[in-house]
Amino acid sequence: MDNKAKPHKSERGRGTVYEQHGAWHLQFYTREMRDGHLVRVRRSVKLHDKDRDHNSATCKAVRLLRDAELMKVKTAVPVTGEELKIVDFWTSQYLPYCEKEWKGKGMKPSTVHGYKQVWNQHLLAHFGTITLQQYTAKMARGFLSGLKTKLGKNTLKHIRALASAMFSEAEQRDLITSNPWKVKIPKDCKETAPTQHYTMEETENLISALVDHVEAQLVLALACFLGLGPAEISGLQWGDVDEGWIHIRRNKPSHGVVGTPKTLERMASLPLIDQVRVPLELWRAKCTATSDGDWVIVDLPNMINRVIKPHIKGVNKCWLCDKTPKASGVPWKALYAGRRGMVTAVIERSNGNYALAQRMARHKSLSTTLGVYNKGISNQNLKTEMELFQKSLTK
Repeated sequence: MDNKAKPHKSERGRGTVYEQHGAWHLQFYTREMRDGHLVRVRRSVKLHDKDRDHNSATCKAVRLLRDAELMKVKTAVPVTGEELKIVDFWTSQYLPYCEKEWKGKGMKPSTVHGYKQVWNQHLLAHFGTITLQQYTAKMARGFLSGLKTKLGKNTLKHIRALASAMFSEAEQRDLITSNPWKVKIPKDCKETAPTQHYTMEETENLISALVDHVEAQLVLALACFLGLGPAEISGLQWGDVDEGWIHIRRNKPSHGVVGTPKTLERMASLPLIDQVRVPLELWRAKCTATSDGDWVIVDLPNMINRVIKPHIKGVNKCWLCDKTPKASGVPWKALYAGRRGMVTAVIERSNGNYALAQRMARHKSLSTTLGVYNKGISNQNLKTEMELFQKSLTK
């Protein structure tokens, strides 16, 4: 190195100060954007000519100049040329991170599918050609405010959660200095409609309406009596069923690849009760005769639309029996209404055994069982319990 003194290596993260051509220089590493990706590069900058006040690499004046220069590097947005558009960051970095890199293995396909839906329906058009560096918290608040009378609060929370997670990752990668999506949901936003559930009486009416289709009865029994979700029902194989138990081992979502259940708690075994065992055995005998393979239920979405809904709603012909059935008298609320109904019934009929309900729902937190899935005591049970309370007061 021409006319270059032995470099002085500062403390960790402080770069290297060296003398060259009668001046002090700082050498350091930083990250810059190239083709939409961060790369580590080495840079050098002149600090000051060597003079009486700047006479060594370790003197106070040189150290102050060094620290000021490194602060500029630390707080600068690492871009070269044109700044990175948000939509390009989603495509080239954040989506691949979700699919393959998150916790070293990527998120579950169902989670990624949900992210893609939120992105395509709400965020893609909003971000347009705006860059990460241009986007502000004011833009985020304005966007949510414009949706507060159109979408429910839960939908707004999903939008905010994805946007905030994406910008947080951009911040971690030093593409921006702060996350503009740390904003609140508007207080006057549209309330989300409460989720629905099936009572046990409604469940019995639904299953009775499907008397000629035991496989459809089994689907409703699994949802309404054991609390299985749609992907868990689709993921059942005959090898998961043994004497007295059903073992939940996989998810088979309609939009993705077969994988494990949503959480470790959801991967559990549930005891069979007669309301499930009977249609299960009848369907097993029928499948043995027709050799339907390993899956207990084949093509659940198709069965719901072409068999279950016609018999419940009483509109359209059933695909299997080619008849327009009589309406069941019970509105279709989707299979998750059966799962909520199971939690509610277990709590009500076990004298408030919340731990049992949590175990059957396979929730990690009891607060989820009580706050989201329990739909409260029925009017009939309320009346009965209050009559018992009244009698206790007269003794």
